[in-house]
Amino acid sequence: MTAEDPAGMHLKGWPVALRGVTESIVATLGPNELWNMAALGLHAPESREDPVTATTWGNTRTKRNFERRGGGVVQFTADPRAFVDAAATIREEPESVLPSAAASVEVTAAAIDQGVDGGTEWTTWTIEPIEETATVYERVVPTINRGFGAVIDATVAASRLDVDAFETEALLDRLRYFETTVEKCGGPAERAAFERLSEVSEWRSHPEE
Repeated sequence: MTAEDPAGMHLKGWPVALRGVTESIVATLGPNELWNMAALGLHAPESREDPVTATTWGNTRTKRNFERRGGGVVQFTADPRAFVDAAATIREEPESVLPSAAASVEVTAAAIDQGVDGGTEWTTWTIEPIEETATVYERVVPTINRGFGAVIDATVAASRLDVDAFETEALLDRLRYFETTVEKCGGPAERAAFERLSEVSEWRSHPEE
């Protein structure tokens, strides 16, 4: 990424520019021949010679499907409700691309590192796009909505509530803050997404430490 390219790094084979950790939804084909949808943070490389990477935590469906199939379909969407379903629920679909996707690309996934953090196993993967599969379905003028960002961060906090490496009270404080941000700055889609997350995670009734 350069100062002249604030949107991110345009890497060969990807339908969008990537910077920092770009949030996406990955579809991986399970043994039941349905596509499992899960949130996946894509770590942009420091240089164009390095691959995009992502880390899975625990023995998730995404991890197992990556091991079994060697890849999946990465897609990008601005619909916060799709992110909540992917991050906090088990969502399986007959098709690999969600209706709300603005762009998608088929990818390969290869494990390059693994370990344990706070009792939770993790695996880091290289995520490589398959040439000529990148598709852009819609182009929009980017806007900034703090409510959308709060929903995405809230899915991360909610997913860590039962992980020993993270302090429960700190996570609950973050979720309360995100709730206020969504209420003040989000639109109907963000508010609906946060309520969905609250229902499935039950964080409001989660016992404090």
